[in-house]
Amino acid sequence: MAGAYAQRVENHSLPRTAAFFDLDKTVIAKSSTLTFSKSFYQGGLINRRAALRTAYTQFVFLVGGADHDQMERMREYLSALCRGWNVQQVKEIVAETLHDLIDPIIYEEAASLIEEHHTAGRDVVIVSTSGAEVVEPIGELLGADRVVATRMVVGEDGCYTGEIAYYAYGPTKAEAIRELADSEGYDLARSYAYSDSATDLPLLESVGRPHAVNPDKALRREAAAREWPVLDFHRPVRLKQRIPVPPRPALLAAAAVSAAAATAGIVWYASRRRGTV
Repeated sequence: MAGAYAQRVENHSLPRTAAFFDLDKTVIAKSSTLTFSKSFYQGGLINRRAALRTAYTQFVFLVGGADHDQMERMREYLSALCRGWNVQQVKEIVAETLHDLIDPIIYEEAASLIEEHHTAGRDVVIVSTSGAEVVEPIGELLGADRVVATRMVVGEDGCYTGEIAYYAYGPTKAEAIRELADSEGYDLARSYAYSDSATDLPLLESVGRPHAVNPDKALRREAAAREWPVLDFHRPVRLKQRIPVPPRPALLAAAAVSAAAATAGIVWYASRRRGTV
């Protein structure tokens, strides 16, 4: 499965490079934040009306994506919705339901591509507009090296105030990866980026190897005009059910040594048997 996507990943020595992934509809098949709405409802954070509205928002997002205006409305709605939520409770709900909700909607193609980038010695960075309390555990699940995500202001009572401390969206994503490049020594001209949305054009333009994944109409037009690769991710699958990518060379070498040792053991045992008969 990885082969179709691994062919785009080249192995390089220094300077360091990275692969930057948008999350929603790029690595996972839904909106990461909205996916937890039922769990937040069951945990008493939102009422039934809010749960139904987030379900409808998820449907609209899946069918048509979200342009700038829709993203702004979603930001305002979610900021107001989470005002007063206890941060620790949110983290606990996400941790308890992460595998049940997120594991089944991870794209097989994205998981394989992440593995291939790691095999090439490249850092993997998730860059998402969703909140850090949701994105960071997902990043850990995916094996990402770093995460850039939206952060809400937390009051002295440990609850969200409804204000945004850092909004990882549009040009801000591009600024974030440039800062990472400075601090980590990434060569952005030889780095990769993946997104489904035209709102991430600043992110894609920041690297030398941008890719459109399941692109919305606007991004598909841009990708065609700029001759960017377009990838089709369409196979959500649980990580445990995936067919793993071929082992790394070091693992192959270890397997060969083990096989040779086993063969030598069999030959030695057979010769001993012949000598005692």
